[in-house]
Amino acid sequence: MELPQKFKEKMKELLGEEYDAFLSCYNEPHYRGIRLNSLKCSLETLKAALPFPIQPAPFSPMSYYIPADAPKIGQLPMHHAGAFYSQEPSAASAVTALNPQPGEFVLDLCAAPGGKSTQIASLLNGQGLLWSNEIVKNRANILLSNIERMGVKNAVISSCHPETLCEGLAGYFDKVLVDAPCSGEGMFRRDEQAVQDWSPEHVEACAVRQLAILMSAAQALKENGILVYSTCTFSREENEGVVSAFLKQRDDFTLIDRNLKFGRPAFLPEARRIFPMDKGEGHFVAVLQRTSKNDAYPKPYPCRSPSVKNEVQDFYSQIYKTKLQNSMEQIGKNILLLPEALPDLKGLGVIRAGLLLGEAKTNRIEPAHAAFMAAKPEELRSVINLPHDSPEIDAFLRGEEITVDAGCKGYTGVAADGVLTGFGKCSNGRLKNHYPKGLRNK
Repeated sequence: MELPQKFKEKMKELLGEEYDAFLSCYNEPHYRGIRLNSLKCSLETLKAALPFPIQPAPFSPMSYYIPADAPKIGQLPMHHAGAFYSQEPSAASAVTALNPQPGEFVLDLCAAPGGKSTQIASLLNGQGLLWSNEIVKNRANILLSNIERMGVKNAVISSCHPETLCEGLAGYFDKVLVDAPCSGEGMFRRDEQAVQDWSPEHVEACAVRQLAILMSAAQALKENGILVYSTCTFSREENEGVVSAFLKQRDDFTLIDRNLKFGRPAFLPEARRIFPMDKGEGHFVAVLQRTSKNDAYPKPYPCRSPSVKNEVQDFYSQIYKTKLQNSMEQIGKNILLLPEALPDLKGLGVIRAGLLLGEAKTNRIEPAHAAFMAAKPEELRSVINLPHDSPEIDAFLRGEEITVDAGCKGYTGVAADGVLTGFGKCSNGRLKNHYPKGLRNK
C-alpha cells in the first residue's frame, strides 16, 4: 500500500523510534473481529456455531479476533440471528471507556452503522434508554436495521443535526458517546478509499467539525455525566488538539483517567491511543466528565394509546407468553412498544422509538420482524428451533417455505441454535416465510 508522503512524515514525527515498526504493519493483514451480542446469545452457543476459531481481544470482554482468512460472515445463520456483530476489535474500546450501566440513559451521537450502539445496548441489558443518532438519513436506516437485528428493545433512532438534538435533549443523558467523523487514518490498513480521501486540509476540516460536535454533546449531559470522545485516526489535531480546545471552552468538564488497560497513554496521558502495534487498528479515546449543574431537562413524551389497544393486547398474547409491560402507541399503521421515561420526540428527526410490534391491517395486525428478533424462544407461544448447519435454516434464510410439524399453527418464531432469526406462519405442516426480502441470502 502506498501511503501519502505527508502522512508518513507526520507519523514519523509522532512515533519516533517506533515508526519503522508502524510501517511494517502495513505489510500484514488488518485485524478482523466479531463482538458477541449478549442480549441474544451465549459465548458457548456462538463458538459452537462458527466455522472458525475465535480469540479474546483486549478492548472489550465481548470482542474477539477472527482469522484473517475467515470466510465472509454476513450469510452465516448466527449473523442473521444477531448473535454477533462484525467489528474490528479495537473499535469496541470507546464503549468500554464509556462503561454504560443498566438503567442509564445513553446517547450515541454519531452512531451509524451501529457497532458501538449495539455494544451499548448489550451492556444496558434492556434497562434504561439508548438514543442512537445519525445525521445522514440513509445511514440512519442502516443503523435501524442493525438495531433490529441485534434484538434491541429500548432504543430511539434519529436522524438529526447534533446541535438540534442535544439542545432538545439538554440535561437528559447520563452518558454520551461522540465517535466523531474523522480523517480515518487508523483505517488505512483496511480501507483503500480512506487513503485516497486523506489530505492535510481534510484533517484540519475534520478537527473543526469534531469540536463543534463535542460542544453540542456537552449540552445533553446531566451533572457528573460522562462524555467519551473517540476517533479512528492518529492525527494529533483531531485527537488531543480537539480535546484540549474543548476543555479551554468548557472549564466545567475535566479529563479523567479510566485506568484502561488497552493501547497506550496518549499525548494527554489520561486518554488512550491504539496503534497497529497494539493489536488493533488506529483509535483514540478520551473520557470527560461534566462537573457543572444542568438545569435543563426535556418534557416527557405525551404517549397516546392506540385506537386498537384491545386488539393489540390480544395480538400480543397470541404470540408471547409474557405480559405486555411497555406503553403502546400507534403511529400511522405501526404499533410500537415504547421505552420507559421517553422524552418528548418532537422536532428531533426520530425514525423509530422503541420496538416495532406490528402493522395494523384491515381487521388484523401483521407482526413485525423486529418483534421476533427481540424475543427469546421461551417468551414465545410457538417457536421452531433449527440447527445452525441444517438445510432448513438455510432455506428459511433464502425466503423459502419449510416443512414443520403438523401441530404447529399460526405465527411462529424460527430460531438457529436457540437464537431467534425471524418468523413465519404455520399451516398444514408448512411454514410460510416472513423473513424480510431485503435481508435474505441468495
